[in-house]
Amino acid sequence: MVIGAFEQHFGELEDPRQITKVTHVFSDILFLVVCSSIAGATGWEEIEDFGDLHFDWFRSKGLFPNGLPAHDTIARVVSRVEPKQFQRCFIGWMKSVAELSEGQLIAIDGKRLCGSYRRDDRQSAIHMVNAFATENSVVLGQIKTENKSNEITAIPELLSLLDIQGCLISIDAMGCQTAIAEHIIDKGGDYLLAVKGNQEALLNAVKKALSTTINNEITSIEQGHGRIEARAYHVMSAKQVAAEFPQWKGLMSIGVALGYRKTKNAKESLEYRYYISSAPLSKARFAHAVRSHWAVENSLHWVLDASMKEDACQIYR
Repeated sequence: MVIGAFEQHFGELEDPRQITKVTHVFSDILFLVVCSSIAGATGWEEIEDFGDLHFDWFRSKGLFPNGLPAHDTIARVVSRVEPKQFQRCFIGWMKSVAELSEGQLIAIDGKRLCGSYRRDDRQSAIHMVNAFATENSVVLGQIKTENKSNEITAIPELLSLLDIQGCLISIDAMGCQTAIAEHIIDKGGDYLLAVKGNQEALLNAVKKALSTTINNEITSIEQGHGRIEARAYHVMSAKQVAAEFPQWKGLMSIGVALGYRKTKNAKESLEYRYYISSAPLSKARFAHAVRSHWAVENSLHWVLDASMKEDACQIYR
């Protein structure tokens, strides 16, 4: 069997079956499930159909010497896999195939799987927190939470699974917590956190520090989708704010992103978004990081919904 890095990392996963009663190789089934899921399969029958369609290719790699397993067999095997073990193997696999460069941005963001809401017992929809390498467009890892408010506890757990040495970690205001900032620093990374009303005193201090130095020079102008957008960025040393808020470990920079929008019906808006960071950011790097963070929405969440139909999938077992 020749499936390279996948076999190497998922070979650590414990086979839940009785060895004397198996027909199909455990790692072959896992590889089929992962490949078909990437291709958009959303159920056991579709996974089997994918295997049938590409059976010659799988056999050319030395897989499935005893033929393709039926969808019921695939379901029974996968349903008995220990999720945390699978998660560790998956993250190890991603580390081996995605090389992170020094200073690369990893965007952390949550997503609700709308179709997973269980109406019979009113069980909440699954909420996932993803770590997305924006330059590589690769999901490095993800973790399930009970609801959006639990992102605060899920983010450190997800970061503990990742190698973030030398990377810049961007998180929206939900993750603007001293414990999360300290965790990132302790793991050798830097943070870039959006600051909003949930950290009111910090927000006011950042606003005050930036109020006399904000440069409204336009950095970019874009037109499309029936609107015109203009953006400007400013960043400065956080020395004054850091002295006032010593609980924010490693705080080095504060910044603001200004966004002006005018729609085709002449409606105008101006938004100020404030940030803190442990990295000594230049204006160019700050602007790039702020814009790149939204790749987790445009290049991941949108793809999951529009291409892979994740929100439409009603599998919740």
